[in-house]
Amino acid sequence: VESDFAKSLAAEETAEDDAAAEYEQISQENRVTKTLKEQDVKYKTAEAKSLDKAISELTSDRDTADSELSAVLDYYSKIKERCIAKPETYEQRAARREAEI
Repeated sequence: VESDFAKSLAAEETAEDDAAAEYEQISQENRVTKTLKEQDVKYKTAEAKSLDKAISELTSDRDTADSELSAVLDYYSKIKERCIAKPETYEQRAARREAEI
């Protein structure tokens, strides 16, 4: 009976040591995983902030470019009216010829 008890005790101690070693290994893996994920969150948060800043800057640049474009197009339309000769319609030409005659 004592030898069975000793065998059982040895088997239980071995199983307990194996379980403790496995627990320590899993705990270490979990700590490493947690650290990696925390760093990943940190870097992705920083990247998101930089992207948000870039978006706001580019949006501002686009708004400025849009306002400049509209100003240039307005100016162009005013210049175009003054500088580009418009062809006369047939009625205008006919009226002008009749006035000359």
